[in-house]
Amino acid sequence: MNSSMAPEKYRKPPQLPPKFTATPSSLIEETKRLIERSRNVQDGIVRDVTPETASFENTILPSARDDNKMAIESHIIGFYQAVSTDKALRDASTEAEALLDDFGIESSMREDIFGLTDAVYKKKENLDPESQRLLEKDYKSFIRNGLNIPAGPKRDRFKEIKKRLSEISIAFQKNLNEEQGGVWFTPKELDGVPEDVVSSLKKGEGENEGKVWLTFKYPDLFPTLKYAHSADTRKTLFVKNENKCNGNVPLFREAVLLRDEAARMLGYNNHAEFKIEDKMAKLPKTVDDFLGDLRTRLAPGGKKEIEKLLELKRQDLKDRSINDGTDEKYFLWDSRYYDRLMLEKDYSLDHQVIAEYFPLQTTIQGMLKIFEELFGMVFIEIIGEDRAALADGGKSSDIVWHEDVQVFSVWDDEGEGSGFIGYLYLDLFPRDGKYGHAANFNLQPGYIDENGNRRYPCTALVCNFSKPTPKKPSLLKHEEVVTLFHELGHGIHDLVSRTTYSRFHGTSTVRDFVEAPSQMLENWCWTPSQLRSLSHHYSYLSSDYEAAYKESSGADQKPSEQIPNSLVAKLINTKHVNDALFNLRQLHFGMFDMTVHEPKSHEEIENLDITTTYNKLRKDISQLDGPEALGGDWTWGNGQATFGHLIGGYDAGYYGYLSSQVYSTDMFYSVFKENPMNGKEGRRYRHTVLERGGSKEEMDILEEFLGRKPSTESFYKELGISK
Repeated sequence: MNSSMAPEKYRKPPQLPPKFTATPSSLIEETKRLIERSRNVQDGIVRDVTPETASFENTILPSARDDNKMAIESHIIGFYQAVSTDKALRDASTEAEALLDDFGIESSMREDIFGLTDAVYKKKENLDPESQRLLEKDYKSFIRNGLNIPAGPKRDRFKEIKKRLSEISIAFQKNLNEEQGGVWFTPKELDGVPEDVVSSLKKGEGENEGKVWLTFKYPDLFPTLKYAHSADTRKTLFVKNENKCNGNVPLFREAVLLRDEAARMLGYNNHAEFKIEDKMAKLPKTVDDFLGDLRTRLAPGGKKEIEKLLELKRQDLKDRSINDGTDEKYFLWDSRYYDRLMLEKDYSLDHQVIAEYFPLQTTIQGMLKIFEELFGMVFIEIIGEDRAALADGGKSSDIVWHEDVQVFSVWDDEGEGSGFIGYLYLDLFPRDGKYGHAANFNLQPGYIDENGNRRYPCTALVCNFSKPTPKKPSLLKHEEVVTLFHELGHGIHDLVSRTTYSRFHGTSTVRDFVEAPSQMLENWCWTPSQLRSLSHHYSYLSSDYEAAYKESSGADQKPSEQIPNSLVAKLINTKHVNDALFNLRQLHFGMFDMTVHEPKSHEEIENLDITTTYNKLRKDISQLDGPEALGGDWTWGNGQATFGHLIGGYDAGYYGYLSSQVYSTDMFYSVFKENPMNGKEGRRYRHTVLERGGSKEEMDILEEFLGRKPSTESFYKELGISK
């Protein structure tokens, strides 16, 4: 809804939104205060409780309630480093996060609390299922944090490793966020790259006179790899992008070695075994078998796809009279370029034209409408005086962290009981120092407080779409529409979740399930009726845009308002073009992840050349050539150093993207494929899957929703490689 004033019943949410008014010093003070409060809670438990008197009520619950309160502030404290324009504030946020991490490690290593938790665990009280799960997870977490390692030098070493791993993770991500690299190119070298990309680049002076500065950020990188005619330009950019964070190379190696050492101290054979034990897969063998099976099924498809792409490449080089001897090689920097060329040629699909139908704001409104219908929700944008009212005496800008941010209050519709759900924030455009990908951040989880009242969640989508200009609004490529839907899927999971403890709220599920709900929603972006209803050609947004469209396209009239069926059909035909290659790329990441985390011995990992392993494995799996095919060696690039996932929590877990794809396809095929807008099933999905967050064993949630055990058949059918 976009009126300047929301309907009366939506104007007073029962909980005010948080304020984003921190200063660098307030962030640190606040963090120290939170830590002190938590430490006091823990000390109090130890002071007042003995193993004999220990119960869930006096030992586990006080900490869980403190966790709830902590999360309300700590998530936002750590969020500033991803979105603030003020470097001092970002640095303070990073520093605060390090303090919180250190305190987390200290808490997880408290022998005195472990002793009491152990006593409660052995008493086997009769608890409600969510509390029972909390107790089990707490107990297990102490054991996984080394508290069964006898105190002394061995335990101290384990603690040291945990602390160092936390430092590595923060430094690694900071290097990626603050990365300022790029390449000076002449406009001639960028021949083919869309004009609106090239014209927005910084112009060189002095020795770089006549050149433009192309960064490694997505809005520069992807169009260049897709459209630059010069293979040298694409190669230079590709190789330099793989080397953009070489400071992370030693950090990555150190992390892998330390993880292996720590896992062995706990009695596991390797880090993968340690990590996968409490995921849905349970055993590394399950993961290796799954990835191996997928590789066997995808490899022939990948080979076929490369043959077709090579044919296209040969023809293209011939048409341009280029004779550089590369017509038998399909390179890593060829893939986005010829992929696009094939789509344009064989499917006559021009992604720029499709993007004209997906201006950012109308697309978002369309998506929210889909979620409203499917899940029984209402989204109200908070603008103007409503913002001021919710700032509670402060400035209306206090309730956002940047002027570009949109904020919505989210409600249940009447059928769902008209209650308040929470707040949704959209931060959509690139800025200096901002997180560079698309992600959903929980700002405040929901939970039930000690008085039995519900605390409502806040969640933020942080993306990097191109900014609107006077001639064009921000237009989304179809893949960006999919990304937006995906991240919004996480956001909805975060909003509709209703758990007793913040620990299980929303997307706090095991990592090999967490992507499934949002991956499932991507299917709506491949459904003709949904695509049409989402589309709205930008020339209908204003007379200025209409004039600009006519001028730039040379057309004398506007196209149809909604995307034509013929274009949708073409787009959907391309869904699985070169899909084997795409999935083999994911498989490379997943198998590399397992390789470095599943060594047979510690010596094996000490002697492993990680860079060579990364590049060789990529060639073996994806079958694409790198610079090594031109006579170089395997150490030409350090892709692992740019790969935040493996340091940021997806270690021995990257396979989760693929396995959750299996779950999501299974759910979509068996429940929604016939009728994606089936509100009855949508609500059942909301209440059975999304609402529960991680408060129940994920496999049980999935089986309850499907009415059976999950199967890989739909996934293979979707990829066209069913048995």
